[in-house]
Amino acid sequence: MERIDKLIASQGTLSRNDVKKLIREGLVTCNGAAVSSGAQKIDPQNDSLALGGKPLTLSSHIYLMLNKPKNVVSSTETGGQATVMDLVPEEFFRGGLFPAGRLDKDTTGFVLITDDGAFAHSILSPKRHVPKTYEVTVPEPLTQAEIQEIKEGLTVGATRFRPAELRFLHAGGEGQTYEIVLHEGKYHQIKRMFARFKKEVIALHRTKIGALPLDASLAPGECRPLSQAETALLQQEQPLP
Repeated sequence: MERIDKLIASQGTLSRNDVKKLIREGLVTCNGAAVSSGAQKIDPQNDSLALGGKPLTLSSHIYLMLNKPKNVVSSTETGGQATVMDLVPEEFFRGGLFPAGRLDKDTTGFVLITDDGAFAHSILSPKRHVPKTYEVTVPEPLTQAEIQEIKEGLTVGATRFRPAELRFLHAGGEGQTYEIVLHEGKYHQIKRMFARFKKEVIALHRTKIGALPLDASLAPGECRPLSQAETALLQQEQPLP
């Protein structure tokens, strides 16, 4: 059993305040009867909801976009440290939520949080080639030879990295910032790739998963549900470079 306001808000089209307003206006019905309170609980599997007379199709899973700040661990286990799960608002929290893929503790940006294991596997599987886009800042500029090596694929120790897309973005106080698109997700991959050229990564920020960019309106630590159109963008495959 779930609260009606929480359940409708979790679908990603209305905020909880929007839902409460619709309830006050008598526009939310459950099994044909007007809902009087957002706290009313229903069984999503057996009860039917409608908004303004139009049936509402409920998703059985939730998909959240989180703008991960620094010093937060991408894990469901605390280990005494703050985790991305601590940042999920109460109205979106449910059993079985987990981060789909991980960002290092000092890496910021787009983390997908969901309770849909099959969906998470579909965007993380190397066979699907769902790219991940990052902004990486290093103290000194890369040489043309180093850029070309990243684009063609390089070997670090015993590990071979696939070709990555790379372009210069801007120079600033911290250093040189590049956009890099990976088509795989190996352990500490970007840091290891740039260490190959003795370039320390001083900032790393994930800006996009697949074709879906991080919502620029999300402040660090904030999250929101994805729409159905956005979850579809996440699953778009792209050919390897």
